[in-house]
Formats: sequence, C-alpha cells, structure tokens
Amino acid sequence: MPAPIPRQRAIPAAESGQAPAAPTIGDTSGDTSGGTTSELPGSASQGTEAPRPETPRTQDTVNDGTVTGAGPGGPAGHLTLLMIEDDPGGSPIVPELLDPTGKPIRVRTARNLTEAERLLTDDVHCILLDLALPAPGRTADGADDELAVLRHVLRIAPRHAVLALTASGDTERGAEAVRVGAQDYLFRDELDGRLLSRAIRYAVERKRSDRAERKLTESKLRAQENARLERGLLPTPLLDGSPLHFAARYRPGRSRALLGGDFYDTVRTPDGTVHAMIGDVCGHGPDEAALGVELRIAWRALTLAGLCGDELLGTLQQVLEHERSDDEIFATLCTVDIAPDGRRAGLCLAGHPSPLLACPGRPAELLPYDNNGPALGLLPGARWPRMQVELGAEWSLMLYTDGLIEGRIGEGRRERLGQDGMVAMVRRQLAEGLRGEELLRAAVNEVRDLNGGELTDDVAVVLLDRAP
Repeated sequence: MPAPIPRQRAIPAAESGQAPAAPTIGDTSGDTSGGTTSELPGSASQGTEAPRPETPRTQDTVNDGTVTGAGPGGPAGHLTLLMIEDDPGGSPIVPELLDPTGKPIRVRTARNLTEAERLLTDDVHCILLDLALPAPGRTADGADDELAVLRHVLRIAPRHAVLALTASGDTERGAEAVRVGAQDYLFRDELDGRLLSRAIRYAVERKRSDRAERKLTESKLRAQENARLERGLLPTPLLDGSPLHFAARYRPGRSRALLGGDFYDTVRTPDGTVHAMIGDVCGHGPDEAALGVELRIAWRALTLAGLCGDELLGTLQQVLEHERSDDEIFATLCTVDIAPDGRRAGLCLAGHPSPLLACPGRPAELLPYDNNGPALGLLPGARWPRMQVELGAEWSLMLYTDGLIEGRIGEGRRERLGQDGMVAMVRRQLAEGLRGEELLRAAVNEVRDLNGGELTDDVAVVLLDRAP
C-alpha cells in the first residue's frame, strides 16, 4: 500500500476569500483536482468548495443539502457522504440521493482507500463503504479477513459514521460489520436513494449519540477513579484507645477536586500521646496536593517512629526539598503532641497560624505563637522550638489552615476575615451550643457566605475535644 497521505481540510471559498465558486455542469475551470464538480438539478443554491488535493479518477458531486447538526468538525447545516466503491460513477443512487426534506445531499466518491483518505476531510459526516474492496493485508480473494477494508476505514475515520455495503442476502456479513463498528449495513441490489438517505441520517445520529454516550461514560469513570483516589489519600485517624474526639472538615479550592494542597493527620503512639498535625503547601493544583500527601505520610511514619518537635520538622523539610518541583515551593505546618493525661501539649509552628483553644468558663483564644519558626523549605538548617501549653481538664482544640481566615468580608469584599474575625465567629458559635462536626460545618459555611461564594484557597480544619 502507498504511504498514507496526510489529510487536508477543505477550506470553503467564503472562508478563504480566494477560491472561486464551484462551477456548474460542464464547467471545469474551477476544479484543480482534475475531477468534476457538479450542481445537481433541483438544488437550492450552488455549493462552493476550495480546491482539493489531486485525486485522479475521483468524482465529487456537490449538493447543498441541510441537516440539523454538524458532523465531525464540519459546519452545521450541510450533510456530506463519502462513498467508497469500485465503480461509483455508475451507481444509480448518486443522482437520486436526497435528504428527508427533499434537498440533495453532498456526495464525494472514491474508487479505493487511497482516494478516500484524500477526501476524508472534517466536513464528511458519513462513509458508505463497499465491503468487497481490497484492503491492506488482505489477499485478492479476501480469504484472510473479509472485513479488513472495514477495519481499515474505522482506524482512519474513528469519528465518522460508517455504512457497510454488501451483497444482497449476505446478512451474516452485514451483522458482523455492525459488530465490528459500522453503524448499519445495506444490500447493494436493494439500495435506492430514499433508503440510503434515511440510512445516512440514522447512521450520523447514531454515531453522534454513541460518541456522546462514550464521552459521558469516560468522564464518569475518570471522576469516580479520581474520587476514589483522592478519598484514599485523605487520612484515617489512628486514635484507638484515646478518650479524645476527632472531627475534620476539608474543602479544596480547586473546582471539582476532593483534595488540595492542605493536609492533616492524627495518630496515637503506644505511650498514649496523641499527635495531631495540619499543614499547607503553597499553591492549589494537583502537584501541591500530591506533595501534601507525601508530607502527611512522612509525618505519620516519623511520628510512629518516635520523632517529634524540631527533629521531626527538620526531617520533613528534607522530604519537601527532595520532592518539590520548584525551589520556591514551601509548606507551613502546625504540630501538637497531647500528653497521655490530656491536660498539656507541646506545640510547634512552622510559619503556620496558631491553634484555637476553647475551655468552659472562658472565651476561646489562640495559643501562643511568639516562637513561630519559618515555613518548611525556606531556610536551610532552620529550627522550630517546641512550646509547652496547658490545656486543662476539658477543652476543644481547633487546628486550621489559612484558607479559613483569608476569606473576604464586608461591603465590596475588601477586607480579610483574619484571625480576630475567626476567633469572634467561633466564640459565637460555641455560645450557640455548636460542637464537633456541627461546629466545623458552621464555621466553614459562614466563612464562605461572608466571602460571597466559594473560597479560592483550600480549607482544612481539625477539631480535638476532651471531656472529663
């Protein structure tokens, strides 16, 4: 078989501003391919086309028919058939081919697959294929694969509707052609213009419906796979044996995403200490989300191995520096380790907002943040001091990312909510009796409402409660 010839898109004359109108019958001055371009009697108007690549022995009958939808990349309102047959010029169906409204259908004809590839431009809607044609890899008597020509056409024209033309009564071969990928099959001896016109419209609509359904199915499968993956990447707290209650709320800033650059985790080590962490990788894309997952998994492994405080954060910085795609990427982090008796905790901050502590009988307030160290990835050899804080017998400790405090508020949305605004909001919600999941849900929803819509940054909130 000759080497495949790249397809060329036929440019309408009105679009290019250069090609002349298609000549009428008997006038070949505008045909650069050496074939004939004709306007069948009864057409509503004369069709125009730009010159095509040279296609010897190829007949192109141009009729200005209309359809309700566009074909693969073609303009709406025109229906085009590419007929691939040994002797298309002698076929009686060509001059009688009309659409259901009575308008002629544009027809292109080719005697072999080489000519067909040259004429298979984006404005072709349907292919009428003679299954008796020889195809690459097929013997002259067709002994090796009787549908080889169809398989070849389906490979070169995956977006086009295909009608298989077979011998009269060869139902088995026609049905096999449909199973392989054709939209329908027709018997050569029983074919007429009305039947073919109806079959073309049916094939085009069926192909369009199949493609739409396939795209919808693929989209659903991708969404389900992404959802399962992202849910699997969210942590499951390891708090077996701990009296503390855990709640979390997560809202990624990316549209249709389940996971963003924020990350959190909570584990209980064998000595009874509960370790909690929340962090934020700068940025909101999938790369930042992946890096956040890596840091979370590394934090859990290092914590269960017995590291904490400055030693743990220093090791996490090494992980970040090795895994990040850009030297300017950094991550903020807040870690707390709550003693087995639940009354005190160690706090380390790496460029991260300080947690909020709420105890009965006094207003909720932020924990000290004077010894806040730098974000991970900013300063080589940095240190992160561990602060000791008293919690008391009954308390609620809320860890959060800056997405919760950077939402806009007020008229014109010119101001940030800030930590002070967030503290006032949570105090009011606690006074209303909100606790646990309800408190986190109300906090995130109110911040979004104050912002006037969805927040652009990721939001993660973790709440640990201890009751006496």
